[in-house]
Amino acid sequence: MPRSESGPAVGSTKARGARRRARELALQGLYQWLVGGQDVRAILTHLAEREEYAAAEQEYVDVLVRGIVEHATALHEALAPFLDRPVRELSPVEHAILLIGAFELFHRPEVPRRVVINEAIEIAKAFGGTDGYRYVNGVLDRLATRARAAELGAAP
Repeated sequence: MPRSESGPAVGSTKARGARRRARELALQGLYQWLVGGQDVRAILTHLAEREEYAAAEQEYVDVLVRGIVEHATALHEALAPFLDRPVRELSPVEHAILLIGAFELFHRPEVPRRVVINEAIEIAKAFGGTDGYRYVNGVLDRLATRARAAELGAAP
């Protein structure tokens, strides 16, 4: 099984768990950014102090938070056609999860589309509102047809 640059084999349970924890920490950091407008550097410092940071794929936390903040405008524009309301009316949790999913769909082609969507659904079930995971699933599934047209064998 291939090894990732940062440690365990890419397909291993340990690697998947570390990546999930990275997404969960990124969710928390993006929540701070969306709700409190905190600086990215302060957010990443705060996340690094959390107990669960040691078990996360730390480089991926950084990639997600920095990348999403840097590309926020483009990500919002990509998500907008698939939302049923203005982005400012989304719950901050679902908003952050959608940003993570959109970022991974557009900027992390090594992560399969199905993994991006499934991870977003699982995180939404754990942290979002009662039916938030359904909303996340619907939006990201439709966005994936645009972002990953080649992967789906469809025209963009």
